[in-house]
Amino acid sequence: MTGTDASVAQPVSAAGQRLATIDILRGLIIVIMVLDHVRDYTHISGFRINPLDFQQTHTVLYLTRWVTHLCAPTFIFLAGVSAWLQNVRGKSGAALSGFLLTRGLWLIVLEVTVVGFGWSFALPMPLFLAILWAIGWSMIALSALVWLPRRAVLAIGLAIITLHNLLGGINADQLGPFSGLWHFLFQVNIFKFAGFDILLFYPVLPWIGVIAFGYGMGDVFLKPDRNRILTLCGLGLFIGFVLLRLSNVYGDPRPWAVQALPAHTLMDFFNVAKYPPSLLYTAATLGIVFLLTPGLNRLPASVASVLRTFGSVPMMAYLGHLYIMHLVSMAAHLIAGQSLATQFNPLAIAFFNPAAAPDDSFLPLWMTYLCWVITLCLLYPLCRYWSALKQRRKDWWLSYL
Repeated sequence: MTGTDASVAQPVSAAGQRLATIDILRGLIIVIMVLDHVRDYTHISGFRINPLDFQQTHTVLYLTRWVTHLCAPTFIFLAGVSAWLQNVRGKSGAALSGFLLTRGLWLIVLEVTVVGFGWSFALPMPLFLAILWAIGWSMIALSALVWLPRRAVLAIGLAIITLHNLLGGINADQLGPFSGLWHFLFQVNIFKFAGFDILLFYPVLPWIGVIAFGYGMGDVFLKPDRNRILTLCGLGLFIGFVLLRLSNVYGDPRPWAVQALPAHTLMDFFNVAKYPPSLLYTAATLGIVFLLTPGLNRLPASVASVLRTFGSVPMMAYLGHLYIMHLVSMAAHLIAGQSLATQFNPLAIAFFNPAAAPDDSFLPLWMTYLCWVITLCLLYPLCRYWSALKQRRKDWWLSYL
């Protein structure tokens, strides 16, 4: 068993019982993620304005965008936790490493094919190297790290998360033939290659730190005092975020400043870098998630069941929501008498030619929320069917979807 140590005192059977909490948490994050992606298609903040810039936004829009910061780090953290749970259940070192490697490669293929077309509904489509790209490469890295003891993986993850901002002063343009590698690891890049628009928004190094952190923290989810540990870790992360952010010394490339209005000061304070994720971004988001997780056990059974259904089939939920929300957004534009100009290759428009988005192609924020609810209602039956299928059948290929 790879990386197993004596700190895991709970029986293996306990892992299955506690997966419910992980699925509910993942389901909650999927629900939040859908809101962000619907906003990208329907609202002007997906194209022309920054919803986190206090000079361009308002409170509801700011919160609509900021809450979705929780999504990427939680997905990748839980990918690491899930790998550790497979380890505890007895998956051999070679089997776990091989699964992470092939699963990671599969996610990268999906990112540039099925996901890319779901975003664009047009050919040629931009290659948007985002969350599946990051999870895929993180899994590939973890396929090597799982041969180490769990605590060593935890230490590596924490080191990457806390220290990678020291690399912020290095610019890919200074590295000559290694510039591409630096973009891949750490620096966002938007460029054209062989006629394709390439949008590399998820450099992989910081996310490798997050998945390693999740793997290292995996045994926490098997402990009887899990909620206490998560609460303490969450408090520590969030208090650390506040103190370090107040100092304006380290942890995020963009300093904050006191503004004329208290609300604007708070917006500036919490506006931390996601591309790539800074130390403060990761501390704030995972700190909040750790604090929220114990409360998931107290949700009404009906709510928990819906969230667990989404969270039990995250890949199908992700792929399905892209196509459903795109169609819902197009229908909403038609019903509102708005232009469909932003519904085809929206990422290329938003990042390469925002002026091409006409003024009559944006919906009000309340319609964004309506489209979000409709998308979730349509997505739920698909996820419920797929979850039941995976419970009935154990075909090897189902583990990749």
